[in-house]
Order: sequence, then C-alpha cells, then structure tokens
Amino acid sequence: MPQRSEINRLTKGQSLTLKAKAQVSESSEWNIVTGASRGLGLKICELLLRHDLAVIGIARTHSEEILELEAQNPAQFRFLSIDLGNTDQLESAWKQQIGHDSVIRGLVNNAATAYDDLVSNLDESLVQNMLRVNVVSAMLLSKLCIRNMLLHKTKGTLVHISSVSAHRGYKGLSMYAATKAALEGFSKGVAREWGSQGIRSNCVVPGFMETEMSSSLDTESRSKIYQRTSLRSPTDLSCVAETVRFLLSDESNSITGQEFIVDGGTL
Repeated sequence: MPQRSEINRLTKGQSLTLKAKAQVSESSEWNIVTGASRGLGLKICELLLRHDLAVIGIARTHSEEILELEAQNPAQFRFLSIDLGNTDQLESAWKQQIGHDSVIRGLVNNAATAYDDLVSNLDESLVQNMLRVNVVSAMLLSKLCIRNMLLHKTKGTLVHISSVSAHRGYKGLSMYAATKAALEGFSKGVAREWGSQGIRSNCVVPGFMETEMSSSLDTESRSKIYQRTSLRSPTDLSCVAETVRFLLSDESNSITGQEFIVDGGTL
C-alpha cells in the first residue's frame, strides 16, 4: 500500500485524512452509484448486484425499491442518504459514512436534476443548484474516489452519465445540456490525468428514457423526441445500464476518455 507521501505527491500536495471510521464494510471492493433510488440509477444498482458486485447507492432519500435491495442483498448493498446539492458537506459525509479504509472499485456519477426553460427565462438560483448536483458533486466524488484508488492501488473506473442533449439541440434544455457537456469535458481530462495509474474515465450518453425526470413532458413532446430517433422509441434503461456495467468491468480495460451514445440513433 502506498505511503501517505506518495498519495500527496500524486495529488500535488493535497492532504488526505486517513482517520475516518468507515461505516461501509472494508471486506469488499465497492461500486458507488449516485441517484440510486429510482430510474436509471436503480436499474444500474440492480444489474451490478445481479453480477455479484458490491454496491453503495447514494441518494437523498430511501425508496421502496431501495429497501428491497437492502433486504435482498444485506452483505453486498449499502444505501447512504446524502444530498448531493449540499456540496459543502459532501467530503465530511464521505469521511463519516465511507472512509478511506473502504476499497472503491468504481464510481457511477448518475445523479442529476433538470431545469427546463428557455435561456431568456433563466433563473440563476436554479442554474446554480443544477450545477452543484450535476457537475460539482460529480467532480468532488471523482476526487474522493481517485484518492481512494491511489491509496489502495486499485485500477478503478469512473463512469459519468451524460445526455444526448449535450450533442443535439432541444428546446428548453440548453442549460441542462451545458452541465452534461461539462461532465464530458471533465471525464476526458480525468482519463488523461490518471490513465498512467490504471484509472479509467468514460461517459455514457443516453437518449430520452421513460423516467421520472422526463415525466414532465407531455405526450406530444415525447412523441416528437422519439420521432427524431432511428428506432422511433424511448431509450431502454436496461441497455444503458448494461453499457455502464461493461465500462465498469475488466472487459473494457483498454477503453478510457470516450463517450458511448445509447440513444436509439438520434439524428
């Protein structure tokens, strides 16, 4: 295991606190999934658990589905209630609930909030909140996971969930799309910075899925969006989750700094 001086050197002098008491078991290699209580995050958790991987799910609140996962997978699944919008408290929550003794194998930055409106109606407070959840918390969690991977000499993987809106224009989604484009740029930089340590970073770029986040769209709007795809249908959550699983696995050990578009062929 590397000495503390080595970690400080790799992170350019930034200090690591190693005294935190972990509440997560130290006996497994864990995969963290944010936005785990519903939608795509929940689907990813379920899939990883089916592949016998240990999962830490992060979200603001429990859901019935999360309670079921806890009951069915007492040794392999942990749920942590963390509000990723409170970025000032994220590092202290990490130290208290995860700690540096736990071994992190993968991170899925999936949590997101959408602020849909025209730029002419921009509300700065709503944009700032979206940036904290979609971008800043993902960066902070990436930092914490990378430090953990360096500490334990783990060749880990980061997967960031972007959006097709970062690649195609959609009315009312320009501000949301900007947060996802930022995540993609961040992922490329991380891949370049830490590839020499065996740490990989990639993005999965889903199209519009049938989730709670997209439920505010009326039937006509959804139909127009789906008609822009080659398959004329919503993006399948299971297909997106399987792409995430692949990127977390050793099957993708030569892939980093890439974006994988899973959107039914939006043209």
